[in-house]
Amino acid sequence: MPWAAKGSRFTILFERFAIQVLLATQTVTGAMSILRTKWDQTWSIVERAVARGKERKESQAVPRLGIDEKAYLKGQSYITLLYDLDNSTVEAISDGNDTESGIACLSQLSEAQIQSVEAIAMDMSAAYVKAAKHVIPLAENKIVHDRFHVMQMATKAVDKVRRGEHRQLMTDGDDSLSKTKYVWLTSFENLTEKQQTLFDAAYARQLQTGKAWAYKEMLRDLWGQNTAGSATTFFNDWYRRVIHTKLEPMKAVAKSIKERLRNVVSYCTHKITNAVAEGMNSKIMSIKRRVGGFRNRENFKTAIFFYCGGLSLDPQ
Repeated sequence: MPWAAKGSRFTILFERFAIQVLLATQTVTGAMSILRTKWDQTWSIVERAVARGKERKESQAVPRLGIDEKAYLKGQSYITLLYDLDNSTVEAISDGNDTESGIACLSQLSEAQIQSVEAIAMDMSAAYVKAAKHVIPLAENKIVHDRFHVMQMATKAVDKVRRGEHRQLMTDGDDSLSKTKYVWLTSFENLTEKQQTLFDAAYARQLQTGKAWAYKEMLRDLWGQNTAGSATTFFNDWYRRVIHTKLEPMKAVAKSIKERLRNVVSYCTHKITNAVAEGMNSKIMSIKRRVGGFRNRENFKTAIFFYCGGLSLDPQ
């Protein structure tokens, strides 16, 4: 067809319009109703756009990366995503969430890009740590365990203490921890007035849950330290306090952090988190819900690149 892009039944002008509609609606079915096209026709526009974008994309430095997993189906079906934290884009995707998946994802970067990496944020997954060390030079100095993941571990430990103590109290007919779950899961400054009342009453009793919560809140100050050295000193003091308690879930968290402390306090040097990845994950899942879910993994990955890849999509 004259004025059509190679391999397309549509004019270049129509494809450009279709891409804008797809980006605006963020749903293939929604775009279909506006464009009056069939699913296969609409999806072919998406596939061609992503292929063009990938082909055009220049190899630019990616000094600050994030790597994370995302479930694309219920169960154990995962993909690994690599993010450019500075540009908030998905740079690479691989199947699975093990070490090989991490290596496959990182290996999609050019050699120049790999050499440009200054820091990479991740959770405390041993798989991604091994992958980074396999691909990125001097990775041990560049890995930053995400602060929100570490704090999530501590918060879950507080909840575990609460559940155990609640069961014990209930055997004596004491329901003082009833309906307080979210009080202990919420940062102090974000408590509602009602939650504050519940918190004050429970905390005044010096319950184990209150002590665990206090240690969790104290840990937050680690990321406010100016240097990795001062953060290490802070953690060691916190660790000594926690390890001599009977709060087993909190002690387990303390030991986990201590094992990877170098890459926790490295935040003070690199100042990165996986917040961009979390935000992108929310966008990805929102797109997935609006299109009714992608049961085809390759289509799901194509959609991620289309909406989150920062690619130049329009035909020329």
